[in-house]
Amino acid sequence: MILVIETATPACSVALIEKDALLDERHEIVGRGHAERLLPLIEDLLRGRRPDSILVDVGPGSFTGVRVGLAAAQGLRIGWRVPLHGFSSTALLAAQAGGREAAVAIAGGHGQLFVQSFGHDPLVPLGSLRSLPPEEAARVIAPHAVLGSGAAALVAARGRGEVVDALPRAADALFLPEALIALPPRPIYGRPPDAKPRSTTAVS
Repeated sequence: MILVIETATPACSVALIEKDALLDERHEIVGRGHAERLLPLIEDLLRGRRPDSILVDVGPGSFTGVRVGLAAAQGLRIGWRVPLHGFSSTALLAAQAGGREAAVAIAGGHGQLFVQSFGHDPLVPLGSLRSLPPEEAARVIAPHAVLGSGAAALVAARGRGEVVDALPRAADALFLPEALIALPPRPIYGRPPDAKPRSTTAVS
C-alpha cells in the first residue's frame, strides 16, 4: 500500500492506493489550514493500516503547504521505516486531463503563474516548469486545455483555450507513470525565494 500526501495547494488531500486500485481517500479544501488537518486526515484514512511506502507532493505551490506535507511525510517515513518519494503538483493536475495534451497553470506569488505542458500516452512533461507573468506564459503555452488555479488567468491572457479550474487530488497519483513518482523528497518552489541574504562588507 502507498500513502499519497498532497498539500501544495488549497487542497489537503490524502489517498491510499495499491497497484492499480484506490483503496480510500480523504480530500478537503482547507486554504491555509494544512498543518492542522493533515495528520487527522491521515489517521482517519489509515484506520490502523500501515503503508509500505509514501508519496508526497513536492511542489510547486504554496511554500508553507509544500513544507507541511514534506515534514509529515519525513516524520512518517522515519517512524515506519518505509521508502519516501515525491511527485509534482503539475503532473498530478495533468493527470486530470483525460488522456489529452494539456497545460497546467498554478497561481504563484507576485502575480506569476507556475506553468508546464504535458503530453499523454504516457503522461510526460513537454517542457520544464516555469514561473512567469500570465502574459508571458501565454506566449509559451499552447492554447489547449489548461488546468489549475491559474488556468483562467492564462487563458484570459492568451484569448483562447479551455479552462479547467481544478486542484490536485491525491487519488490521481494512480495515473502517474513511474518516472513521475520517483522525484527526490525535496521542495520544488518554482522560483527563487523572496528573501535574499544580506550582503556583508569585509572589515579589515
